[in-house]
Amino acid sequence: MKIGELGKLTATSVDTIRYYERAGLLPITWRSDGNYRIYGPEHVARLQFIRQCRNLDMAHDEIRLLLAYRDTPSEACKEVNALLDQHIEHVVQRIGELQALRQQLEAIRASCPGAGQGLNCGVLDELAQSSTASRASISHVGGVHGALAK
Repeated sequence: MKIGELGKLTATSVDTIRYYERAGLLPITWRSDGNYRIYGPEHVARLQFIRQCRNLDMAHDEIRLLLAYRDTPSEACKEVNALLDQHIEHVVQRIGELQALRQQLEAIRASCPGAGQGLNCGVLDELAQSSTASRASISHVGGVHGALAK
């Protein structure tokens, strides 16, 4: 099948498929005489696996390791479980960060009853103030997943 068909089967854009190839998650496949990439069922299964990992918010390095374990089924599940435990800890940490972020946003929102004009808007005033130590500790993206066990 061509890349467009692979995309339809896996609900993945062509650009994302190409990106996964460049990132080393999806192996680059052979090309037809017409220079089209040709994919098979193994690509569908691998791409579905990658998408499921991404849906679970796993980083590319984590997915690469899981794919390596998947590609060598004689390996013990111990390493896979350790990687998943590490990812769970990252999620727990991120939940804490998001809860703190929510509290900060609620405090900013509470600074303005909404009846004034823009010049007297408490939210705009709060956002214009320089960052405090507590606000600076929260990142928007949550940072990179912790160092991966190899």
